[in-house]
Amino acid sequence: MKYILFVLAGACSFGMLSTFVKKAYESGFSVGDVVGSQNLFGVIMLWILVFVSVKSTKQAAASSAFKVTKRQILPLMAVGTTTGLTGIFYYAALQYISASFAIILLFQFTWMGILLEAIVERKRPGKEKLLSLIILFVGIIMASGYIGGGQEAISWIGVILGLLAAVTYALFIWFSGKTAKQVSPITRSAIMLTGSFILVMLVFPPHFLVNGSLHEALLPWALLLAFFGVVIPPLFFAIGVPKIGGGLATILSAAELPTAVIMSYVVLSESVNWLQWLGVVVTMCGIALPELAKRRKRQGMISAQM
Repeated sequence: MKYILFVLAGACSFGMLSTFVKKAYESGFSVGDVVGSQNLFGVIMLWILVFVSVKSTKQAAASSAFKVTKRQILPLMAVGTTTGLTGIFYYAALQYISASFAIILLFQFTWMGILLEAIVERKRPGKEKLLSLIILFVGIIMASGYIGGGQEAISWIGVILGLLAAVTYALFIWFSGKTAKQVSPITRSAIMLTGSFILVMLVFPPHFLVNGSLHEALLPWALLLAFFGVVIPPLFFAIGVPKIGGGLATILSAAELPTAVIMSYVVLSESVNWLQWLGVVVTMCGIALPELAKRRKRQGMISAQM
């Protein structure tokens, strides 16, 4: 159960990002400023956590936490580039399309993740997962507010960027549970985000370090985005995904949407109608269904044995 909570907490943390990004854009900062500063401070935070955790443990445990081979480092950094790409694509999409539509596009990762599991592992999704995905799809559409009408013309650039974010997010969730699982979760996350940081710095050179943006209110948003977008999700996914599997983790990660809706209502004071709130409830039901079905099946087996 605790590993499920780790994945849920990581997803909810990721759901807060759209609110922080919108606030940063309102302050006049660009996507390069936002994603670049997020990755910079996120990597710093993660490596501080690594060294603090090693200092607080015994020498034997400390050495095992740093026990990473050259063959493990490059794959972990490659996995990290997927989360870096997710941030780049998603934050860029928010400049072209509404937040509600961007969330719908990002949440295509749910069926992409299940499809990836089915293809790679040649594992047919169970009835519970398929039913959960249907419920999630309905809840996502309702909670997004997009079916309320009055939306602006769709930007195909934004659509493509949003779908690319969904693809890279599904890949991150999948590969984060498959790569170098024997390495300490904190160390794994730090190495993965180092790969993300290098990629982002190549795409968006860190001009914010010299143009004064950090002193013009960028720093608070950078720290918030780093903590909730770079530190918490990869670390919690690194802990939880290997234990529960990529398919269930993909479904549980849909908790990001209700979090985004609640944050937009509380922080941004955006109007959320009854259909959107109902969509949040439906989405939560879809998230809970696989675990409830698994528990019911387990209890049935125990009863049969008795």
